[in-house]
Amino acid sequence: MRKGKTFVISGPSGVGKGTVLKALLEQRKNVYVSVSATTRTARPGEEDGIHYHFLEKSVFQEWIAQDAFLEYAEYVGNFYGTPKKFVDSAMDEGQDVILEIDVQGALQVAEKRPETILIFIAPPSWEALEQRLTLRGTDRPEKIQERLQRAKVEFQSADAYHYVVINDTVENAARELDAILTAEHCRVMERMEMIGT
Repeated sequence: MRKGKTFVISGPSGVGKGTVLKALLEQRKNVYVSVSATTRTARPGEEDGIHYHFLEKSVFQEWIAQDAFLEYAEYVGNFYGTPKKFVDSAMDEGQDVILEIDVQGALQVAEKRPETILIFIAPPSWEALEQRLTLRGTDRPEKIQERLQRAKVEFQSADAYHYVVINDTVENAARELDAILTAEHCRVMERMEMIGT
């Protein structure tokens, strides 16, 4: 049985990462989307192990000491991170693992595991991103400006990624993601090992 690979998907807020990922999962069944761990309390309707792995701060810090995370960060007083054990278990079962994390986390993962494939989801244009953030209707104008400023910083890190997928339509972006996953399993070294040469 082939071993799965790890893929990281990043991109600015409002670019549609979750929507594209959902469309990919409808096309491709052998994929595990990593569930992050957090020290924040669960919100109504959130389930442990499905939305997040909810941990006490002391447990999270023990895991940090044991090098149990592929990446982690502190945000607004809470910790968030990607536990290695769930990723490794899925890969051993032959599933490809997708981590939907920010640029900072992606670079941490790539440093620990250089074989990780990094994919940056970009909007078709800057104007399109502004429009999507505005039409969502979830943020005040000041918050939208904050998100756009952060997006500029994230774009500067895009050259650290292996692929850029432009989300002009969800269907096109999901098709490109699917093609990337397939291509990565067709690399010469891996195919020769399968054949036994």
